[in-house]
Amino acid sequence: MKVTLTAIKADVGSIGGHICPSKKLLAAVENTVKEDGRDLVIDHLVSYTGDDVAILLTHDRGIDDEQVHKLAWDAFLAGTAVAKSQGLYGAGQDLLRDAFSGNTRGLGPAVAEMEFEERPNEPFLMFAADKTEPGAYNLPLFLAFADPMYNSGLILSPTGGKGYRFTVMDVDYIEGDRVVELVTPEDMYDLATLLRDNGRYVIESIHSRHDGDIAVSSCTTRLRNIAGKYVGKDDPIMLVRTQKSFPATGEILAPFEITHYVAGFMRGSHTGPLTPVKAKSAVSFFDGPPIVSGLAFSIREGRLTEAIDVFDHPYWDWVRAKAAQKAHYIREQGFSGAAMLGIHDLEYVGINHRLDALESRFVVRNPEE
Repeated sequence: MKVTLTAIKADVGSIGGHICPSKKLLAAVENTVKEDGRDLVIDHLVSYTGDDVAILLTHDRGIDDEQVHKLAWDAFLAGTAVAKSQGLYGAGQDLLRDAFSGNTRGLGPAVAEMEFEERPNEPFLMFAADKTEPGAYNLPLFLAFADPMYNSGLILSPTGGKGYRFTVMDVDYIEGDRVVELVTPEDMYDLATLLRDNGRYVIESIHSRHDGDIAVSSCTTRLRNIAGKYVGKDDPIMLVRTQKSFPATGEILAPFEITHYVAGFMRGSHTGPLTPVKAKSAVSFFDGPPIVSGLAFSIREGRLTEAIDVFDHPYWDWVRAKAAQKAHYIREQGFSGAAMLGIHDLEYVGINHRLDALESRFVVRNPEE
């Protein structure tokens, strides 16, 4: 059976600032999907990470289906209405257009979709991040799909050993989708050259070179490119199929132990460790730290099993403690240097106003003749 997975995520309101959505908001989203999607989708799940609500839909209508995307859009509108009625912060924050226009891409919500022919055993993961940017997944994906230090299947598996095809998008380019395809291991250094810049080059998808099948679909939405100003961090969502010609589930998860530093944190303008958290976790310290949740599923004829929380295990408690220590160390540095993003990536313009005002106060003491 050919099935489509559609994962769409948005911040439409949160209790106490940027913490988490209310129960009434989540119920409104769930009820809308359940009732309006009755004859449209096969199965669904509603969850949240930080202040973002994630909707996972399974169906047989293909990617970018207008009715499926409108279902999610209407669910977010229902959540927004509740957020406004409760006085939640940032009600409808990620809904950047007044009207639905075919699908949710370019309207604000983060979207990851993939269509594939179901295998007899079909496991996959859904990752949802908050307080960070789409490029936050670059390093974990590179290590899981291209580095045998993390993915032993690259040297042990005859299918995984054939490598993968990465589609990378230049998210600073706003006149269209500027992408490049690179294959590993041949283009590994070129791929690393791009992926070091999480703010500009983002992995959009990964395909197996063994059979051409899709393994990863990751969101590349940059909210500032849509709104023309800061309206919140991009908070990406991602779908990853595992096993057989793809990395094993454990190989996908292993790089998240690093808790690598990413952009985001408070006001979307600082650097912090990407912290693996249990599903339905709120944010706290300094409006962060940047967090990522992971849910594992199996699927048969479009029907989902129960979700398994892959970061709800004693091992990840140690990882979270390490991430907290890394967050503490970099926050000790305050506004200085690498603790805050460079001027080009700051998501607030107040600092530019200050610099402009200071410009007239500069003097040149020893002008050249």
